[in-house]
Amino acid sequence: MKSKLLFAATLILAFSATAQTGGTDTQARAWAASCAACHGTNGQSNSTIPAIAGQDKQALLAKLKAYKSDQLSATVMHQHAKGYSDAELERLADYFSRQNR
Repeated sequence: MKSKLLFAATLILAFSATAQTGGTDTQARAWAASCAACHGTNGQSNSTIPAIAGQDKQALLAKLKAYKSDQLSATVMHQHAKGYSDAELERLADYFSRQNR
């Protein structure tokens, strides 16, 4: 009985855990797709909007949280950031910090 419960718990954790393929958080990558319109594909902007690819994870997370709490103002970033939990913002910051500049 214990082994069946352990197996079931393992399956539940496997399916509910962050979907990762080759070290890439695929859920964060999906969220990041909405950032591409302004920040470029994978955060590699070629415009006046800052590139966020390859930036320090903690610096990105601090900015995202500041937008979320209205400590930093922007045209739309505060609205975007409020749509995510702090844990989701951390995953986004991690994703972008791992992208090539």
